[in-house]
Amino acid sequence: MDVKDFNPDDVGVDNGAYFGFPFTEEDAALVLVSVPWDVTVSYGAGTAYAPDALIEASTQLDFCDPLALDVWRRGIATAGIDYSIHELSQRLRADAERVIRHLEEGGSTADDYVVRKIRRVNEGSVRVNGKVHDQTAALLDAGKIVGLVGGDHSTPYGLIRALGERYEGFGILHVDAHCDLRKAYEGFEYSHASIMYNVLRDVEQVSRLVQVGVRDFCRAEYDMAQSSPRIEMFDDRTIAEARFDGVAWSEQCRRIVACLPDEVYVSFDIDGLSPELCPHTGTPVPGGVGFNEAVRLVDEVVRSGRRIIGFDLVEVVPGMDDRTDAIVGARMLWKLSQLALKSNL
Repeated sequence: MDVKDFNPDDVGVDNGAYFGFPFTEEDAALVLVSVPWDVTVSYGAGTAYAPDALIEASTQLDFCDPLALDVWRRGIATAGIDYSIHELSQRLRADAERVIRHLEEGGSTADDYVVRKIRRVNEGSVRVNGKVHDQTAALLDAGKIVGLVGGDHSTPYGLIRALGERYEGFGILHVDAHCDLRKAYEGFEYSHASIMYNVLRDVEQVSRLVQVGVRDFCRAEYDMAQSSPRIEMFDDRTIAEARFDGVAWSEQCRRIVACLPDEVYVSFDIDGLSPELCPHTGTPVPGGVGFNEAVRLVDEVVRSGRRIIGFDLVEVVPGMDDRTDAIVGARMLWKLSQLALKSNL
């Protein structure tokens, strides 16, 4: 279908693209890159199936959105999905599961039984990071805004590194139930639980990491967040106490966004939301923000005059008999896409 023939008020088009849009990479301002990878997830798996599930669910949306009216017309394209990443994920997941089981039974990452398995997983992660980096770097050089759809939370590392090579400095707005500041969690250097540790280690252009809704973290992560001048933590307890004291969410959003520099990358782990909105995500945690609260937070980035230079949506796990996760994930992807486009007008 040609763009000029696309009717946004018609039935959703099942064309293999997010939202059923007919845009190509060449004529779109925003390109969505899918990374179906979830090797290192430490509890529930399945987020590698999210891109296909979100594509299917996204065709059920309506496109009249007063939050960013008609900005989708600038173009949202879907990059081709590299399913070799999913195949590699499935092969290496068996190794990762054996490592995790060994550790849960009291073993060590130094034991001969798991050393080779950990090495294979780490080598595979490096390969995928390289693929994501190269694909997104080419899109950035073509002047595109890039949104990444995971997969687990390790997947945006290559995109964030590519942005670091093109910007002198930027901040990350990180919505998540977890800090993801663990060093080589379970022996996996590029674990989903290590993404922000790795980013701060490797991408010096990230001047500020602002974490929102975190509520499940170890002491080492907490100490790092408290001691690093690059990290601001608005944990779930602090947000809730402010709400109990009568502080409006809009005011909390202004305080959070004030910690960010002018250019912002949004990293959105779906488990940052209240768990009834993402019941099948790998590691759900009670608490969290509501859907509209999350949208208001990202909208505050735009209202403040800051620019969203990229984003990711990760850790969505499609339910076998429950479409809640895919429905919520597709709508959050829509809001992120719309607000990213709006901030770049």
